[in-house]
Amino acid sequence: MSDLMKGRLGLVVAVAVLAALFAAPRLVNGYVVYILALMCINALMASGFNFVIGFLGQLVFANTAFFGIGAYACGIVMVHTGAPFVVAFIVACLVGAVAGLIVGLPALRLTGFQLAIVTLAFNELMRWIYLHSGSIGGGASGLELPDAYFFGVELFSDRAKYIFILAVTAVAIWMVRNIARSTAGRAILSVGASELAAASLTIPPVRYKITAFGLSGFFTAMSGALFALLLGRIAPESFSLNQLLLGFAMVMVGGMGTVAGPVLGAILLTVAPEFLRNIAGAEEIMYSFLLIGLLLFMPSGLFGGLCALVPGLRERHLGAAR
Repeated sequence: MSDLMKGRLGLVVAVAVLAALFAAPRLVNGYVVYILALMCINALMASGFNFVIGFLGQLVFANTAFFGIGAYACGIVMVHTGAPFVVAFIVACLVGAVAGLIVGLPALRLTGFQLAIVTLAFNELMRWIYLHSGSIGGGASGLELPDAYFFGVELFSDRAKYIFILAVTAVAIWMVRNIARSTAGRAILSVGASELAAASLTIPPVRYKITAFGLSGFFTAMSGALFALLLGRIAPESFSLNQLLLGFAMVMVGGMGTVAGPVLGAILLTVAPEFLRNIAGAEEIMYSFLLIGLLLFMPSGLFGGLCALVPGLRERHLGAAR
């Protein structure tokens, strides 16, 4: 099959999947719609996290911090300024990008476990701030968000929220794909592979390290704002260590350094627990064995496994599992 035919087939499959997802609210109940919306949010969150842990190759644990910053920025702007959701959403993304740039500064001097500890401490610092935010962030009880509108369209029902979240996620992941294939994306991959080699090719490592962190903060905060919209409230318990580990697992299981990998990982780790709930008393055990089995038999992730089964898939997607 020619590359042109493969490209058209891939486009047809993508359009069919999106059409099925947009039609889902008419075919399934409200709980399934909620799970699908959460799946989209997790896919976007994992894709944002992948910029630093996958493309840049840095051991970073700031995903929950960016996720929470996006959610709280969106909620605080809506509650305390009365701004519409669209404005709060944009502010949340920009605040997340700025937070990413700030967190990226230690990455210029620290690597490995040192950087991991610093970013883990940043996560805990943000959670402490949420708990002690008083009337601004609601403290331990959190904040209830007002009704959201998107240019006059009501985002009240779970189905309306899901359609909006799906649309934003599709556009955002398309943006991630294009960024990854751009000059900047390839430069980030080069810096992640070897800073010395990148510098020898006149690629400035400092600039692209900071860029990767800024992009990670932007997209992860975007997913946090969508999470706040979905729940209608924000509270500190939503941004705990469990959320951090879940995001890390999604990237690892799906395939680090790939565009499709984090999406696949998010789909599996969001949907699988719902099926395992029917196994009384064994959900955690089955879930653990699932993760262990995947990492043992597919060390390069789900996308790496697909590349092994489908020749040519690796070349068609930038940053295929290494």
